[in-house]
Amino acid sequence: MISRLNGTPRLAAALRILCACLILGTGGMAHAQQGQMTDKGQQVEEYLRGIFSSRKGVDVTAMTRKWLDIPYASLSQAEKLDIYLPEEGGGPFPVILAIHGGSFTAGDKRDFQIVPMLAATRRGYAVVSINYRLSGEARFPAQIHDVKAAIRWVRANAARYSLAADKLALWGDSAGGNLAALAGVTGGTGVLEDKAMGNPEQSSQASAVVDWYGPIDFLTMGDPRRLEEKGNKLIGKTSLEAPELYRAASPESHIRPGVPPILIQHGDADQVIALGQSVHFAARLRAALGEKVVALDVLKGADHLDERFTTPENIARVLDFLDGHLR
Repeated sequence: MISRLNGTPRLAAALRILCACLILGTGGMAHAQQGQMTDKGQQVEEYLRGIFSSRKGVDVTAMTRKWLDIPYASLSQAEKLDIYLPEEGGGPFPVILAIHGGSFTAGDKRDFQIVPMLAATRRGYAVVSINYRLSGEARFPAQIHDVKAAIRWVRANAARYSLAADKLALWGDSAGGNLAALAGVTGGTGVLEDKAMGNPEQSSQASAVVDWYGPIDFLTMGDPRRLEEKGNKLIGKTSLEAPELYRAASPESHIRPGVPPILIQHGDADQVIALGQSVHFAARLRAALGEKVVALDVLKGADHLDERFTTPENIARVLDFLDGHLR
């Protein structure tokens, strides 16, 4: 069941108090980083490990119109993308840039997180799934630099792959939700962007954003010990040493005129990223930019990476939102 909130400041403040600790390290996943865990941290880590080890990834053999492992930049072997086109039609097709999660330490452009996003090809969208540098290889802001380099690459090469350069949406979950939201609120501004990575003449502005339960404000994530233990691995310093970097990594810090429409979906039983993160973000967007900029759906009973997000009904909801802004 989905509940759509119009968010009041009082509700946002109340829910923000519920913020639980962010799990930025998930031992057992590829490239995972270990640290001392609280009992709650161990419980969540086991939950995430079970999901990553059990769910099936993308079956590329089922997709006939595709290009795989295309480099979009040259700083790292991680900087590659896959392109999937609808089975029919000549295009150009509106684009969804799919950004996997994994606590910034794990995940892949063909893992289970991308599978539901590929349903968009049946609605006439091209899906471009990207890898980006994980925190074991490079610290913030490398990850957002990679996302924006991929956006610019897509625009520069749109004609070659039957893509509509002017119709590009971002869709990410968890850490990917953070990156989608962060790219959305800063796109086209030059903030958190390294144009030396390629295609500097192209814009990183998105037409729309879908954020599934991403961390939004790293300075209010709950348990300070957990934040310092895990956030330090992404950013390289504690929040006391470099609060400006924690703010820079937080989409909520960059709200400005010109932010594209954003659909935020979050479960009210999320034990990894508290619902209050999304509620407060939506309230801030509405206060600054108006009701039409943001839609917030709260999925009743849904946990982090919950399969309630990937039902045909919810995928249709997401694609209906994108149709409204890219068609």
